Amino acid sequence: MAPNNQQNKRFERPEKPVSEFSDKVVQIKRVSKKTKGGNQIHFTALVVSGDKKSRVGVGLGKAKSVAEAIQKGIKKAQKSMINVPIINGTIPGSLQLKFKGAIVLIRPGKQGSGLIAGGPVRSVVELAGIKDVVSKIIGSKNKSINVWATLKALSMLKK
Repeated sequence: MAPNNQQNKRFERPEKPVSEFSDKVVQIKRVSKKTKGGNQIHFTALVVSGDKKSRVGVGLGKAKSVAEAIQKGIKKAQKSMINVPIINGTIPGSLQLKFKGAIVLIRPGKQGSGLIAGGPVRSVVELAGIKDVVSKIIGSKNKSINVWATLKALSMLKK
């Protein structure tokens, strides 16, 4: 008869490796394509990934299932990481950036003011580890354009 501890090991599931990054799904879209045989349905997932210590990235994953699209988005986001300069929990200076149809205004916030930002900007800034910031999105209401505009604006910052 096998010892009790070996018997329990057989039924244990392998633990998933703990990632240092936090991930946030910003948007999931269902995309259908008309073909001769019928409709082809795919999904796209816009994912923001960051370590909350000044590194953040954005990825767009495409697949036939939602779970696969999210996993692909996470991988792409972690490959495209940028470093954001953070001084005392906020950004070093204010900036305004026009990207396609969106204009993003980002200004440093006073200590303790928190994140004053809309959904797409908030997810990028939060996962970058910035604690105090004021932002405004002008123009586009498209979440994906606003996320990419925010990432591009943060990449332009210098210490």
